[in-house]
Amino acid sequence: MLTSGPHYPALAPPVIRHSLIPMVVFYLILMTALGLGLAGLRRGAAGRPGGPAAAAGARRGWAAFARQVLGTAIGGYLLLLAVTAAYYFLVARVGGGFLSSAVTGTALLIGLTMPVFAALAWVSARASGRPGRPPSGSEPPAPGAAG
Repeated sequence: MLTSGPHYPALAPPVIRHSLIPMVVFYLILMTALGLGLAGLRRGAAGRPGGPAAAAGARRGWAAFARQVLGTAIGGYLLLLAVTAAYYFLVARVGGGFLSSAVTGTALLIGLTMPVFAALAWVSARASGRPGRPPSGSEPPAPGAAG
């Protein structure tokens, strides 16, 4: 809790001015850019038959799956590093160990979470029927089968 008094300096105004406001502004800029990019992708894919999957070339198989997982992980890592560097140079101004810890710590974090992310992405793709087979129970009945 941030309070003021003889034992607690008044920290709230400097923290808000030097940390919270730049982070919120950067977050809003980033989310706006991502939202506009997503809207552009959806708008471009809406006119193509088959939707976004057909627009992306509808790659399938393990190579395409690995490419998507690695692309997501590397892109997220680079975005996290950009945010960390912006925070370091524009807001925090802490010791030099901060950036090296950010690089190695986030690499370790991504390395630890990649197997879980890949497994969940694979399960999600299998459940939605994207890898080429419809989800179980949604196959059309065989010709001549009672149903």
